[in-house]
Amino acid sequence: MAVWYRRENDGGLLLVLHVQPGAKRSEVAGLHGEALKIRLAAPPIEGRANEALLRFIADSFGVPLRNVELRQGAQSRHKTIKVSGSQVEPESLLA
Repeated sequence: MAVWYRRENDGGLLLVLHVQPGAKRSEVAGLHGEALKIRLAAPPIEGRANEALLRFIADSFGVPLRNVELRQGAQSRHKTIKVSGSQVEPESLLA
């Protein structure tokens, strides 16, 4: 089992992410220490990268945008995201 995520009691999934905004395309780039590295095509201006990140995570985990919540790190590259109602395992994003 990977170190960078854990399940909560309420059935949600807590992800620790390292986010690189301003990339050519949005993609999962592997692991960065104990975090999942995400490259985002959106620039880090006026919250656009955070919005793009939430949409990317919702699409990747097959859940509506309302099921994805930014818990920590709104102004940082290191973020904690909560995903609710997904059956997708984070390891499948690395394949």
